[in-house]
Amino acid sequence: MINQFIVSPQWLFENINNPQVVIVDCRFSLADVQLGKQQYQANHIPGAYYLDLNQDLSSSVEEHGGRHPLPSTTELAEKLSAIGVNFQETLVVAYDDSRLAFASRLWWLLQYLGHEQVAVLDGGFDRWQKAGYSVTDVIPTAARGIFIPQLQADKLVDFTYVKNHKDSPDVVLVDSREAERYRGEKEPIDKIAGHIPGAVNYPWQEVTDASGCILPQSEQSQRWQNIDSTKEILVYCGSGVTACVNLLSLAIAGVPTGKLYAGSWSDWISY
Repeated sequence: MINQFIVSPQWLFENINNPQVVIVDCRFSLADVQLGKQQYQANHIPGAYYLDLNQDLSSSVEEHGGRHPLPSTTELAEKLSAIGVNFQETLVVAYDDSRLAFASRLWWLLQYLGHEQVAVLDGGFDRWQKAGYSVTDVIPTAARGIFIPQLQADKLVDFTYVKNHKDSPDVVLVDSREAERYRGEKEPIDKIAGHIPGAVNYPWQEVTDASGCILPQSEQSQRWQNIDSTKEILVYCGSGVTACVNLLSLAIAGVPTGKLYAGSWSDWISY
């Protein structure tokens, strides 16, 4: 393992038959919501299960709550049990092919459920293949696990909390979207462009290099050096997905005060 939050393809290859490791394929495309599952069915890391951003890692969209509301914790816990995850025992390794955009969502959700045994695959599916490791189309059958979540409510904030605390001197509000979306110059998804007043911009793509490999811990720390780590850091994006990449970056940098505004910009503009 590179650190407690990241594993290398080599480490995963060496531990692929470890009964204490469960691999989860999180590939997804916002432009084509069936694509991730189709890619998984065609080929995936041996032994990997599939969890879908819309079906498994989110709940249905309502008037408020944004485009990807958090899933029901009981339903997600049941799905994790069904793929053999034992609470606080099994190491879950999540991967995607989108610079950790979706793997980080599962990483954060597990942290929120109180399961700290979770890491992301550095470089994702692409780096696994480039390293020459095999892929398969065989769908694994799971041994059942026991996953009883212990919610960490302090990792999450909602619209009211953000509205009431964003201007506090003890709070930093971080917008994780691309700079153009933050500045309101373009908005490809949501009905209104711009950002929450007072937010600073830390684009989530800066956590990895162009090939999806995570930048070293020293660079993650340097990235956040202008934010006082004693302050409460509220992180959002468009819908609470890519914000999790920044929360992963904060964790790697040793800054434990990051919290997710799950509804994010798509929730903010619904009020």
